[in-house]
Amino acid sequence: MAFQCQRDCYMRELTTRVVSCSPAELQLENNGKKEKIKGFNVTVKDTILFPEGGGQPDDHGTMGGVQVLRVTRQGPDAVHFVSSGLEEGQEVLLKVDWERRFDHMQQHSAQHLITALADALLDTRPLPGKDRGIKELGRQRSSIELDTARVKSGEAEALETAANEKIRSRVPVNVRLLSLDDPEVEKVRSRGLPVDHAGPIRIIDIEGVDANMCCGTHVSNLSHLQAIKVLGMEKGKKNKTNLVFIAGNRVLKYAERSYNTEKSLISLFKVRPEEHVQAVDKLQIEEQLNTNLVLLRDMAVLIARNFKSKPDQGNFFTLHYKDGDNEFMNIIANEIGFEDTVIFLTVGEETGEGMFLLAGPSSVVDSLGPRVMELLHGKGAGKNGRFPGKRSRTLSRVVRLLR
Repeated sequence: MAFQCQRDCYMRELTTRVVSCSPAELQLENNGKKEKIKGFNVTVKDTILFPEGGGQPDDHGTMGGVQVLRVTRQGPDAVHFVSSGLEEGQEVLLKVDWERRFDHMQQHSAQHLITALADALLDTRPLPGKDRGIKELGRQRSSIELDTARVKSGEAEALETAANEKIRSRVPVNVRLLSLDDPEVEKVRSRGLPVDHAGPIRIIDIEGVDANMCCGTHVSNLSHLQAIKVLGMEKGKKNKTNLVFIAGNRVLKYAERSYNTEKSLISLFKVRPEEHVQAVDKLQIEEQLNTNLVLLRDMAVLIARNFKSKPDQGNFFTLHYKDGDNEFMNIIANEIGFEDTVIFLTVGEETGEGMFLLAGPSSVVDSLGPRVMELLHGKGAGKNGRFPGKRSRTLSRVVRLLR
């Protein structure tokens, strides 16, 4: 049978009667955790609350002032789960959550339109699924699965342009109910009927564009979609591509969120919107450099402590570390202590330019520092047991001298 929500998708309230009410349990997800709640399954004479099916989520709303938590289809019936029991024969007022319903109508009709246009305009075709290639009517965005690993450049833009032209043309969307033996059934697109289908077959006809078997709620005219935005293409499963889109009020909300994000980024980075990506890249590089510096300092401490922990450490320590810096060398020298130990450290290219530090007893450093600088073709000066400098030659001859 066709429910009132399918006969008139724009009806927001309906007075009807309770046919049955029985105790039941419903499993819901709350903050990532699944929990079972007790309540009642209620069927009514007719309903304006759509039961989930065909890729479309169920409606939310109230029944006699009580929140309806889930609506499912069981054969010819729509089963409403509520927390409070109702009397059989009792008259109740159904109210639909219109914001949620109209959003589903916009996304679902947009999916039919995009899918039909993709059939005609793209080199690939939408895959058959719950509803002609539909992958998801999500809370934030929806997607259609395409039978290709990649979409050619410009095809997504062409598809979006064609869809919005149809919206501006105010193309009517009609609902037809056909009997199973009607010859017209053979002319419409279909993935087949559910095994428990009962009653007439429902056809969604976008005039001159598409006719498709569908049980969901839809707009009566494409102008009610307002606009469609193809957000992009994402890699799908097994050489498939997901076409991601939004329609109607979601486009407006997306624009509002984007604008608010843009304002926040302008306040943070003090640059124009077109420079935000570069600003984030710069911030990430700086963060990585800061992280590397912390690791480098920790490494210097560990190297020094490892040397000091050796019972046969001797009174000479040398190390070359390409990615070090002056602070790295100073930390090692300070941690080891150079009153009784001669320390020779270098950073940078081993056979090219870099920096060095000679540290040790003042008499040793004062004597060997100038000779070390000469061998390294370097520049530097010594003071208080330290002789830092720049170098431009290999290190091996210096190490032999110091040993």
